[in-house]
Amino acid sequence: MAKLERTLSGDFHEIIRKIEKGILNGSVSASLEDSSDFCSETARCSVRVFERFSYSGGNRVSLNVTLFQDGNGPIKLSAITAGGSQATFFKINTLGEEAFLDKLREIL
Repeated sequence: MAKLERTLSGDFHEIIRKIEKGILNGSVSASLEDSSDFCSETARCSVRVFERFSYSGGNRVSLNVTLFQDGNGPIKLSAITAGGSQATFFKINTLGEEAFLDKLREIL
């Protein structure tokens, strides 16, 4: 598992659209598996779950992206990958997970 956390500024909806477009256009095998959006009077939260095939690991890797903003405050991003290991009881060869996060870093 690999994780990226950032504090962003800008338009919340534009950032999530840019992430979706960048991830989906960044890999032939990338897909948006599901999404969820919540909002209250002052806060909003968007969750996206992507998958793609990892050629280095020979398996599918998931990327979960969460954006959160309270009022007009900074936008918090948390991105976590999973599924890149080939071992049964411990993690080895997590290159696919890191590569998926690297794509998100490029987009941001």
